[in-house]
Amino acid sequence: MKTDLWLLAALYFGGAVDAAISSNYTEALLSSGTVKLGDWQDAYDKASQFVSSLSTTDKISIITGGSAGNFSGLVTLDSSSNPIDYYFVTAWPAGLAMSMTWDKDAITGQGKALGAEFKGKGVNVAFAPTVQPLGRSAWAGRTGETYGPDSFLAGIMSGAMAKGMAMSGVTPSAKHYILNEQETNRQGSTTGGGGGGGGGMPGGDPTTNGTDGGMPSIRRRQNSGNTTSSSSEAYSAVVDDKTFHETYLAPFYDTVKAGVGGVMCSMQRINGSYGCENQDTLGRYLKVELGFPGFVHPDAGAQHTDFDSANAGLDYGSSSYWSNSTLIAGIANGTFTEARLDDMATRVLISYFRQSQESYPAHAGFTDDVDVRQNHSALARTYAANSIALLKNTNNALPLKNRRSISIFGIHAAPRYVGPNTALSVMSGVGPTMDGHMTQVGGSAMSSAAFIVTPVHAFVERAMKDGFMLRWWLNDTVTTSQSGMMVSNGAGTELVETTVGVTANSDACVVFLNAWSGEGGDRSELANADQDYLVNTVADNCNNTIVVVNTNGPRLLDQWATHENVTGILYGGPLGQSSGHAINDILFGDVNPSGKLVHTIAKNESDYDSGTAISEESEIQFTEGNFIDYKYFDQKNITPRYEFGYGLSYTTFDYGDSVEISPDTEKLSSEYATGSLAVGGREDLWDIVAEASISLTNSGDIAGAEIAQLYVEFPSAADEPIRQLRGFQKVMIEAGSTEKATFQLRRRDLSIWDVETQEWAIVRGDYILHVGASSRDLKVSGTITV
Repeated sequence: MKTDLWLLAALYFGGAVDAAISSNYTEALLSSGTVKLGDWQDAYDKASQFVSSLSTTDKISIITGGSAGNFSGLVTLDSSSNPIDYYFVTAWPAGLAMSMTWDKDAITGQGKALGAEFKGKGVNVAFAPTVQPLGRSAWAGRTGETYGPDSFLAGIMSGAMAKGMAMSGVTPSAKHYILNEQETNRQGSTTGGGGGGGGGMPGGDPTTNGTDGGMPSIRRRQNSGNTTSSSSEAYSAVVDDKTFHETYLAPFYDTVKAGVGGVMCSMQRINGSYGCENQDTLGRYLKVELGFPGFVHPDAGAQHTDFDSANAGLDYGSSSYWSNSTLIAGIANGTFTEARLDDMATRVLISYFRQSQESYPAHAGFTDDVDVRQNHSALARTYAANSIALLKNTNNALPLKNRRSISIFGIHAAPRYVGPNTALSVMSGVGPTMDGHMTQVGGSAMSSAAFIVTPVHAFVERAMKDGFMLRWWLNDTVTTSQSGMMVSNGAGTELVETTVGVTANSDACVVFLNAWSGEGGDRSELANADQDYLVNTVADNCNNTIVVVNTNGPRLLDQWATHENVTGILYGGPLGQSSGHAINDILFGDVNPSGKLVHTIAKNESDYDSGTAISEESEIQFTEGNFIDYKYFDQKNITPRYEFGYGLSYTTFDYGDSVEISPDTEKLSSEYATGSLAVGGREDLWDIVAEASISLTNSGDIAGAEIAQLYVEFPSAADEPIRQLRGFQKVMIEAGSTEKATFQLRRRDLSIWDVETQEWAIVRGDYILHVGASSRDLKVSGTITV
């Protein structure tokens, strides 16, 4: 989008332009002083001084992935689970699993350890965290690598991840900015151009630096050297200004505040303009409103033009578009400016200097034997176990104590036929379930595991230790006949080799299911007929059936969840390399479950908003506005099977009779945010304007962690969802003890986006604060009157 279309773009989002924020792109230049750089200032001074010493040709080299002076260029790489494709790295739990911990310290710890692995391999910029797709659609294929459909939770968790990564010395780069909520038609049918800058160098060479999309088997259109692309265009996400800010832009506030040095712009169009040449979203909102000081780089194939992309806010792109002849000619004829080129080069370098990467490990290469794992295996197992949600536990079926005979079922319990790593590309035709133990997402956020612990492996270890009889049926297909086989009646330990035969004389039957997806394709189902038939068959013949589900998105359970013999349900995301151990830690009570859901599990597929189903239309209207996931279920008064925020424990927790609230009336007296523009947005948006607390008592007989959640009900004039998550705290409590959960509310947590003034505003009226164990299990309430 060109500079002279700035006003039209802002009006298209539904609001007038605030001249104090920006009236043209020059406000987004770091040199303009529009944004207070704070602790980025020293790095900016170093970067701008370095750029001032370079020739125009050197600057163009920097913004197209090359070197200049004593700067040797950036090494960039996916993913949020580990340095993708590299040997001797940790395969961490994916974003969905980490979000289910609801543990800010844990995800910061993961970010710090993950960042150290990138740095140890000599990678300057890590494409993580994956902030979006947020998950407006239950059928979206890529939500396994993100942090759930609630913008507050996603922002807190992705921000904590980015903070941890930055602490390690690597530069985190948040993706995908913005509104890329489905994989279907995200690129269109490109036949030329398109610079592969999403992953390694802006030229898109996956053999040196990787691409967003991960394995080289995930095909990307390569540059043809054209200055524009010839294609049927990608879908356009059409969204109103209020929804854009409150649901989709909100999590990026947290990552920018946390210190991301890069942002990856997305493939699809936004209100008609491609994400990497949309001056409104890049220049005005990201670089000015959010005060982002770093560089914007494109997802693979997401750059389509030369000057439109550069003038809109793309900083790091393809030399096929940004050649010496092209940009130098643009400067000469006024299509482009030296000031903008300086800004681009400075932004590429600012985090390099902020992270002190002048002294950095040499790039190790994919198969180099540099081992960067340290003690991370233990952390990965702990985080995985603490992410698993216990959804059902009838008659104390779990933990599995003093069992004489246990049988396990399902292909998900076993290794894949080859592994641990394969070309896990959704686009290659892999089905909606994985034939083997699913521990990761597909595509650019997949793991490069040195090993995978499967449930079979963990159960064999446990049987050796505890002495129970162990049997297995490692198939999702139910078999009732043994025709053609020489068998007995299964006397003693000899099996009747049918599904039902394996259930015989079992004290517990554990069935393993998965739902797999990832980059490149959306989900074709929310349940699986073969898997569900397996569960029902086992449950019909085993009165103590426990089901373990690992999934990359909402997975329906009602096909068997209410079966009287289904006594336990564990539910988790992709758990990484120690998945089998983590699951067994919960099943056998070594770890008390504390994970909670970060998406709503409906009773029926039709309960999800059909308006958010995957679309093949060229324009996708986000008509649901802010009402996604639990906010939609609340709005329509639909009862879910298991609600957002739900999860049980092996102990019980009692909430206090009241919530203590301490508002800061002085900070709440101003209707609009008026602070200086700074990194992370207006400074006063981060002011603590109220504090709430409640007592929690562990009334059981073992220690456990409870996740207390704070939901805010806005005044009716705000036109907001019925309730919205605005605080959470994971509190470890010893048996019989009482602890306090405390929530700090920032100004932005009580603000809405005023489309007329183009500013964050606090509406006058009553704000009701609900505290409870989930979005539907609210224990106590209190009120703040503004």
